[in-house]
Amino acid sequence: MRITRLTIFSSNIKDQLEFYRDELGFEILNYSENSFELKAGYSVLRFEHKEEATPYHIAFHIPDRQENEALEWLERIVPILKFNEDKIIDFPNWQAKSVYFYDHDKNIMELISRREFSKPDSAIFNSSNIVGLAEIGLVTKDIKEKFEKLKLESELSRFDGDFDRFCAIGEDSGLIITIENSKKNWFPTNDKAFSSDFQLEFEHNSKKYQLEFSEDKLKISEI
Repeated sequence: MRITRLTIFSSNIKDQLEFYRDELGFEILNYSENSFELKAGYSVLRFEHKEEATPYHIAFHIPDRQENEALEWLERIVPILKFNEDKIIDFPNWQAKSVYFYDHDKNIMELISRREFSKPDSAIFNSSNIVGLAEIGLVTKDIKEKFEKLKLESELSRFDGDFDRFCAIGEDSGLIITIENSKKNWFPTNDKAFSSDFQLEFEHNSKKYQLEFSEDKLKISEI
């Protein structure tokens, strides 16, 4: 699963634009008073204004074994979100290591380095080295229902977890992280997980799909 485009919502477009453009140095593709898009490797992340927007969890792929360089870069810009005092968090079952931070909407943002996924082109790390979008969080009252719809309509499979509290759907190239927020909060901060609306475009098994998640309802179509 390759995430090509993700649209999320923000009540704070101006500050978010300044954060991603001026502090993190992302390339901005276009912007207006009510929206902007940033280039993240092969992906586009779009922010649209919504007054009552709630936070998300989103991850970016970074090159293999560049988590230390990514941490050094991020620490000059933002506080790092730690887990048990660790700034780099190891996921041995996923063959991955991650660094977490907040953006200006208190979205939990993650830089994830997966072993053998993408080799670095440079020993220096900044936002231009981001490979693409890796994960989007989907918060629901019924994980199994969402999984079965995704499997039936886009052939995605379960990567990890179960249908009770947490299920990662997709593959290591791209994941939809589903959680049941009456039973689980977001890692690593234990922040409350909101069922935040989003729109997603992705490629899987040589097909292209469009997904819309709103008010805990999922719509999927082939494009």
